[in-house]
Amino acid sequence: MTDIYAQRGYGNRSLGFGAKPGLVVVDFQRGFTEAAFPMGGAPMVDEAVRNTVLLIHAAKRAGLPVIACVNGYDSPRAAPHWKIAPVLDLLRGSESVELDPRIEAAGPDVLLMKSAPSIFFATPAAAILTKERVDTVIVTGCITSGCVRASVIDAFSLGFRVMVPHDCVGDHDQVAHDQNLRDVERRYADVIDRDTAIAAIDDWRTRNDRAE
Repeated sequence: MTDIYAQRGYGNRSLGFGAKPGLVVVDFQRGFTEAAFPMGGAPMVDEAVRNTVLLIHAAKRAGLPVIACVNGYDSPRAAPHWKIAPVLDLLRGSESVELDPRIEAAGPDVLLMKSAPSIFFATPAAAILTKERVDTVIVTGCITSGCVRASVIDAFSLGFRVMVPHDCVGDHDQVAHDQNLRDVERRYADVIDRDTAIAAIDDWRTRNDRAE
């Protein structure tokens, strides 16, 4: 099948990793990872959590920053005009806003509560990464077609190189997952896999251990 985007120059180069990567973990909270909650229980999200735990461990070994976030609100009045009714139940202090226990055990350096799709919107995430001299953001989390995509676009807009390990992000639907990854790869990010991300982190660690 002809790819009209490729014909018109979309996705015609890879970005590659820059000088220093950092990791963001978007919305791996119980409300999205556990089947007991209306938006939780997608098998793809569960697999992405398990892969992201390994990525967090690699980043922590290397001394790279790991920022996680949850989506939540002080009250329904604080929420934007979502068209997703269960989102309005993501209230501060509720179980649905708690980090998935596997992510919590992996020990992110920072946990933020956000009120919009992107981890970067009205949060200190970008400032923290800039302070750490990060120029490459590895985006993990859920949902691929929603908050992950929004975070990818904001990271791009803020001037970061963006890497998305396809097996560290998840969606309710495989088609939506695939289409959104394909689209961000045309425009904003390199779509890689968990092992490629870990190899890049380990390479950064090796080079910087030698420098010291």
